[in-house]
Amino acid sequence: MESALANAAAISDQRQKIEQYKHILASLLSSSPPDISQSKRFIDHMVSDEVPLVVSRQILQTFAQELGRLDAEAEKEIAHYVLAQIQPRVVSFEEQVVVIREKLAELYETEQQWSRAAQMLSGIDLDSGIRIVDETYKLSKCVQIARLYLEDDDAVSAEAFINKASFLVTGSHHEVLSLQYKVCYARILDLKRKFLEAALRYYDISQIEKRQIGDEEIDEDALEQALTAAVTCTILAAAGPQRSRVLATLYKDERCSKLKIYPILQKVYLERILRKPEIDAFSEELKPHQKALLPDNFTVLDRAMIEHNLLSASKLYTNISFEELGALLGIPPQKAEKIASRMIFEDRMKGSIDQVEAVIHFEDDTEELQQWDHQIAGLCQALNDILDCMTNKGIAVSL
Repeated sequence: MESALANAAAISDQRQKIEQYKHILASLLSSSPPDISQSKRFIDHMVSDEVPLVVSRQILQTFAQELGRLDAEAEKEIAHYVLAQIQPRVVSFEEQVVVIREKLAELYETEQQWSRAAQMLSGIDLDSGIRIVDETYKLSKCVQIARLYLEDDDAVSAEAFINKASFLVTGSHHEVLSLQYKVCYARILDLKRKFLEAALRYYDISQIEKRQIGDEEIDEDALEQALTAAVTCTILAAAGPQRSRVLATLYKDERCSKLKIYPILQKVYLERILRKPEIDAFSEELKPHQKALLPDNFTVLDRAMIEHNLLSASKLYTNISFEELGALLGIPPQKAEKIASRMIFEDRMKGSIDQVEAVIHFEDDTEELQQWDHQIAGLCQALNDILDCMTNKGIAVSL
């Protein structure tokens, strides 16, 4: 190897020099098993001052493209070694680094090492001042990295790249990337337990009318999954007026009646108290982060169901003692009082708490709605009287 490299370095004609190095490289790649030590020696020589930059770039580009011929472990070891040796002069070898990182990411992806694959791609300099990087390429890499992190439920790392993508997606006309961006964003909101926002994003995705976007085919199962995710996130969202509005939208959507979780959607929308068997059945459809334990020792599901049942109880009772409310919700009275006080404070439930008597008084908004209805009826009647008066006086009325 040493003599072959020395002979190649001594050749003055650049074309012949490149051909000689390619011949050495071909023999290295075809050896079985791969000679890793000799490959490393070849790399050291390529990045040294003995080889002109124009030659080393071309040879390392070929080397990077041919790495896939090696077995997985050899490819990983040699590729990582190349990246380490190039690092001090990375500005001179940006194209080669991109190819190597993409090859390694593809390899890690086949091994389902999602975060390793994402980390490898995140090392690509998308804001290079040396290379001209297409905006679509930048967007595709940001979305791909986010998707890989999401495979490992790493919402924090994924969000960093989706935020970068958000500046690029507005000016993009690439429909497939825009759809992938929307899906990633919805999943990030879901993982961060921003359930109501996630539900709206999922519902928006479920309403896609096209069945073919670019090279990607949108099947009914994917849309149904998005709709199911929208329903699930809405049920898990904090009980209150905003959640009720989204529940109404979903309940009125005919597609939801065909979903497996429709029975619980119906009960939640109709503000009925949910019993343990129904909650347990719903729990089986949830993902791990949707059942995670919170600092107050309730799971995400527990908190959502307790708040829902408390809101439902406020429609059934005028007042209830802490003791009875705790028994109804299946939790200690002190915790029932704490949850109720928080919901009242956040204006998600109408009511007041009498701590002396240990009673919660619920306020009914039916009277307000009836008053609103009377006001609308009065306005309509007044308008009708004006129109009748105009007609009696012979004034033409155009409707």
